[in-house]
Amino acid sequence: MEPALPAPRQPPELRILPATGPLDWDTIYRDNIVSIYRLLYSKVGNRGDAEDLTSQVFLSALPRIRPSSSSGEAHAYLVATSRTVLADHWRRRLGVQVTVIDENIAVAPEREDNHHRHDQVARIQRLLDLLPTNYRRILTLRFLEMNSVRTAAATMGVSMANARVMQHRALRRAAELGRDFDR
Repeated sequence: MEPALPAPRQPPELRILPATGPLDWDTIYRDNIVSIYRLLYSKVGNRGDAEDLTSQVFLSALPRIRPSSSSGEAHAYLVATSRTVLADHWRRRLGVQVTVIDENIAVAPEREDNHHRHDQVARIQRLLDLLPTNYRRILTLRFLEMNSVRTAAATMGVSMANARVMQHRALRRAAELGRDFDR
């Protein structure tokens, strides 16, 4: 006599809940993707890193945001998560914290005062002129021409690891020189 087989398990019943809460995850994403991307782009200065970091922010934050949260609460949590993701990014890249995000500051307006912009460009050019040629070249390729590390390394004929080290040293030296300008 064969042993009796257990009764097949029924899959759990799936239900679609009505959208009665103030927000759902799709709405949170659509309402915040542009502002979080712009915020991160303003801090890292290149499209690829900003897109990657934006994805990390939403992957980290969305499972933790209550669907019943208000739009403002969701945005504040995404900004706080952006701060953490950005700090991890710079810690991996440079080994030090170099960026602070103030959640009370709105995204900068598209237009800036031309005089102020001219002063900034002149200051950057003075800083670049004081750097050794290879430091000036890596910073120009990465941050002014918006090239990836891979492209900058290929252009300079060095390995990607060498390009990252050179970029780190160039940024550190530029920061030292920048502090001297401010005195």
